[in-house]
Amino acid sequence: MKKIEIAKQFLKQNIDLFRCPVCKESFINQVDNSIVCPNNHSLDISKKGTIQFINHKVNTEYDGDMLESRRRIMQAGFFDGILHKINELIDAGHKNIVDIGSGEGTPLKRLEDLRKNVDSAIGFDISKPGVNLSTSELSDQIFFCVADLANLPFNDQSIDIIMDLFSPSAYKEFNRIIAPKGHLIKIVPNSHYLYELRQKLYGNDSENSSYDNQKVVDLFMEHYPNAKKYDVKYTVELPKELTHDLMIMTPLHWGHNAKDLTQSEVESLTSITVDVSILDNQF
Repeated sequence: MKKIEIAKQFLKQNIDLFRCPVCKESFINQVDNSIVCPNNHSLDISKKGTIQFINHKVNTEYDGDMLESRRRIMQAGFFDGILHKINELIDAGHKNIVDIGSGEGTPLKRLEDLRKNVDSAIGFDISKPGVNLSTSELSDQIFFCVADLANLPFNDQSIDIIMDLFSPSAYKEFNRIIAPKGHLIKIVPNSHYLYELRQKLYGNDSENSSYDNQKVVDLFMEHYPNAKKYDVKYTVELPKELTHDLMIMTPLHWGHNAKDLTQSEVESLTSITVDVSILDNQF
């Protein structure tokens, strides 16, 4: 089945989740290759099976090479430990899930595989190349679109699970779209995230040698004082053919005073640490 037909099938089943970014009214109909709101604003479904909910130009640091490298790392299981924990936090049965800043789509796809594809899952990003790459993961249960974090194209109280994996947050919008008893799950990198790579790039004495995201955690807890925090830390074996991808997928090597690593130094990375906090607030 063509991508546009897969997307049309998803939207036909889930049109009630989406609202018009112009007038804020719920989309009510799908006509040919478009979705339409009561005020006759319409948005086209692209041949790749996506919808662009923003009409202004955006700047993104993610180019095609970075996205492809990120996909290969994700498909090798880099985030699987995080996704298994997220899966534990979500009740069984159908949920409406949104992945904030879904990139090239692999984490959402792997989460849905864990959940036996029972959900209506939507990934969005401001990066059109990322969303276009994501469409290789389209299914009756998964849809990807280009959208703005500050103006989410979802109806009030329509989403059961918001997954925010290393992306910025818009708490006012999150509070608007989350359903009663829904979960907001935010993942924040801890000090030893990508520790081995940071040591090679920056040594021990640079401000980039480790993460300090306590302010991000504190802000989340300020908004949601009853939220729970789970620390997840594990090591991923890194085959030689993926060491270059690890370098490309992260902006770490752009940092001030980053060392220009030789090929042998890059290939000496045989494992990498994933160290995160998972913040979970149930509404």
